[in-house]
Amino acid sequence: MSASIITIPARSGKAAYAEAGKRIKVINTHGQQVVDTWAFRRDNLKEFMSMEHSRPNFMRIRPRVGESFFSNQRRPILTVEEDTSGGVHDTLMAACDNPRYGLLGCTEYHDNCTDNLSAGMKELGLEEPETPSPLNLFMNIPWTPDGELSWEEPVSTPGSYILLKAEMDLVIAFSACPQDILPINGRVGKPTEAQLLPTASCSGQLRAKIGVIFHLDEKQRKKKCSTMYFNVLRLWTAAICV
Repeated sequence: MSASIITIPARSGKAAYAEAGKRIKVINTHGQQVVDTWAFRRDNLKEFMSMEHSRPNFMRIRPRVGESFFSNQRRPILTVEEDTSGGVHDTLMAACDNPRYGLLGCTEYHDNCTDNLSAGMKELGLEEPETPSPLNLFMNIPWTPDGELSWEEPVSTPGSYILLKAEMDLVIAFSACPQDILPINGRVGKPTEAQLLPTASCSGQLRAKIGVIFHLDEKQRKKKCSTMYFNVLRLWTAAICV
């Protein structure tokens, strides 16, 4: 996965390879778009990110920063490192498919996340063994103490994002959900594109050390490093420690 912005077109899917340690920033470009997300172990697609196996790990309906999603083999597969979107994501709902839209009243074929997953994988010459329940990024499905659920608009804002770290070599796939009947992509019901920004590995410890230097005043900084070194560090950090 190259370190350049990848657009997931509205109503479509994309898949890419992500090496262990790679970070993927998923950006809600316009603020109202749900992005279905899957992760498969690269050398064995039968091992994949599982919502059913992840919820017992973080013991909540949705994860917090620093927590990991688990595979169906109960191994860490993706970790949430940052989240500026409000932290509202869904781990309950299956990916939409054509029969689902039939239940919603459609009488003709409707774009759907299940087919988007297949199309994205096919671009890599791969075929998913099944359609796992996805991590529905930015999807707002609130629940009540009585166990009732509802379909609501995302709380994310334009440009907000979640940063995910691959815990093993992965094939990671995304669908800009084409749902235009229920309000999950906003009350207007108009699916839009979303964006991915892959980043190179940059450890939390290194990020913290760089942050200390950046926040020093000029006099303090000059004691730590030269102006030339500081400028090189700033450019390098912008390139790989997004």
